[in-house]
Amino acid sequence: MSSVVQTEARATSHPLQLRTAYGICRHTARSAAKNFYYGFLVLPRRKRDAISAVYAFMRHADDISDDPRLPAEQKREKLEGWLSALHRVVAGEHTDDPVLMALADAQRKFEIPVDLLEKLVYGTAMDCQEGVEERRSTEGAVVLYRTFDELYNYCYHVASVVGLVCIKIFGYRDAQAEKLAEHLGVAFQLTNIIRDVKEDAAMGRIYLPAQDLQLYGVSMNAIAEGNAAALKPVLELEAQRAREFYADGDKLLPLIEHESQPALWTLMTIYRRLLEKIASRNYDVLNERARLTTAEKTKILAQGLWRRIVE
Repeated sequence: MSSVVQTEARATSHPLQLRTAYGICRHTARSAAKNFYYGFLVLPRRKRDAISAVYAFMRHADDISDDPRLPAEQKREKLEGWLSALHRVVAGEHTDDPVLMALADAQRKFEIPVDLLEKLVYGTAMDCQEGVEERRSTEGAVVLYRTFDELYNYCYHVASVVGLVCIKIFGYRDAQAEKLAEHLGVAFQLTNIIRDVKEDAAMGRIYLPAQDLQLYGVSMNAIAEGNAAALKPVLELEAQRAREFYADGDKLLPLIEHESQPALWTLMTIYRRLLEKIASRNYDVLNERARLTTAEKTKILAQGLWRRIVE
């Protein structure tokens, strides 16, 4: 019996266990995906379950990468172990891990390329670069990327790959959707980077490109001192790049299956509103964390649900 057939048999022979596994993944997404979960809610159940499994898989890798108790080498070892476990389950090995169980089922149903799941883990490992931990111990916060091209590569692995997995679940026929999803993922990640400058710096990570900081004469002290005015031109530059990539999200929308379009619209609208809220505050992300209120996100969700009903 081939490994694919073995996996199929195991998945169908334990329906209650599989439903429980998906339920655990949905709980993880509901608890941790503060913005993304609103987009999940307007998907049909089978797609919502699959997206939740992908999120829970990625969340576990993120938690390893962000664990302050672990040295970089141990983080990489744990991430390699997580990826090896995925490979074994996808190949047909039984698992009691609910996240891997659900993800393997979703991977098969929606024909998600395993190499995309590998890239998800690789992306989280990029935060555990060799030598960075040592530099943090002596320099404090470290600028991780020299150019925007380098930052784009990071955004691709931690966000665009998520978009490429999502559109496999959403459904699409035009190959052009893949490049557009890549750009939209970069827009989402740039928005996160702009919002989280202070929090990331506290963890020793500065994602803003060194060339952009140098272009506007921004020193590392600006972040530590809460000097939002000095940082503003760099954040404006990254925000403008994000807006250009969001425009490609508008082109992506009609290329995915009709029943999935409200979910993508909801996600894009939430993140765009977040970016514009930051802009309305003169990009002061150092003295107050920008976020959409639950009421604001619920209103967008309601609009997304309405789009699903009437369109």
